[in-house]
Amino acid sequence: MRSHTVALLGMLLATSGAWAQDWAKAMFDHTSHDFGMVARGAKVEHVFNMDNIYLEDAHIASVRSSCGCTTAQFPREIIKTYEKAPIVATIDTRAFVGRKDATLTVTLDKPFPTEVQLQVHCYIRSDVVFEPGAVNLGSVLQGSPVRKKVTVDYAGRNDWRITGLTCRNPYVETELVEVGRNSGRVTYDLWVELKPNAPVGYVKDDILLVTNDQRTDAQRVTLAVEGAIVPALSVRPSRLNLGSLPPGQSKTKNLVIQGQTPFRIVDAKGPDERFGFVLPETSKTVHVVPVTFTAGQQAGAVAGEIRIRTDLPGNQSLTVKVDGEVAGAGALGGQAVPSGSATPPAPLRPDAGDAPKSPAPADPPATIPPAVLPEPASPPAAESVPGSATPPQPAVVPAAATPDEPPAARGAPSSDGWHPAPAPSAD
Repeated sequence: MRSHTVALLGMLLATSGAWAQDWAKAMFDHTSHDFGMVARGAKVEHVFNMDNIYLEDAHIASVRSSCGCTTAQFPREIIKTYEKAPIVATIDTRAFVGRKDATLTVTLDKPFPTEVQLQVHCYIRSDVVFEPGAVNLGSVLQGSPVRKKVTVDYAGRNDWRITGLTCRNPYVETELVEVGRNSGRVTYDLWVELKPNAPVGYVKDDILLVTNDQRTDAQRVTLAVEGAIVPALSVRPSRLNLGSLPPGQSKTKNLVIQGQTPFRIVDAKGPDERFGFVLPETSKTVHVVPVTFTAGQQAGAVAGEIRIRTDLPGNQSLTVKVDGEVAGAGALGGQAVPSGSATPPAPLRPDAGDAPKSPAPADPPATIPPAVLPEPASPPAAESVPGSATPPQPAVVPAAATPDEPPAARGAPSSDGWHPAPAPSAD
């Protein structure tokens, strides 16, 4: 009998461990990444995003690497419901060469202790060197062109060549110039340029270099490109609220427009002819533009966009959302006149000379018997396994699911102790 009990306990604990790892692994959209062939000195990093789909907070206690070639960073330890947290894996391509495989073990201690393993793989070439290891665009003002150079050095065959360059980012252009070829050493200058029409945001992509290497798996080498494009113009407020105006009334509000360099406003247009603007004639970094709205006779909502165009490169412009309302012509002192009635509503209190009338007694309410609710059913007592450790239970929810029960999908109704959170509303 004792042997059966021990065997049963072992099976439950084994099942519980597998289930515990599954719920934590479900927070990652992927757990493995292969960098392929990379040049020596190249910047090689990958982000594993952790998305908390559960009602409880998740806490990362630590992340350790199985190889000294790879380090991990996690800027956030506590991840609340629907929040994301990056785990960044970085491979040192200057101190290491050849095939490298590393396992990152993510240890969580809340809501339950568990571990998730993330895998990274790469092959660091010793015959191809990038200097610098990535194209760092830095912080770029929107509309401003930027051009960076990376030197590509190869040591080996004298007939080695880069036969092609590709980048998925449509705003990144590349140019390759061969600057040296002698005694088995080949040198290229790789120029990378960001187009002026690149939108505001973060740039993080790769340039793929295709070579004539004899090995098929060595014919592709990646070079990282990263940077941030900051807006050249900003406006306050970003949304213009006119409120409610009666017909014929005007309201003026100011827009404050700021740029990184002096500029002039060449044009401003509203949603319709009811909007008027006073444009400054000088060129400076900060402009105050009065916007006047004159309500017409037609009642209804006011909505649309104000578009302001400048003389910055590319005639850069910005838009401001507008909302408001033209009140109905029958509004008197905040009280609407009923449709088809020529008589305004009576005052809210009687004249001073009139005696207030006592209200007529109301009929007594019918007696409604109180509803009888059934007694709530008592939850069944949980079975305990001798010698097993019971995971901590959240205080605001019922007991956890049995270990061999898989976690429910996000949004599925359940009475388990902690489960995926319901999907957030579109609002």
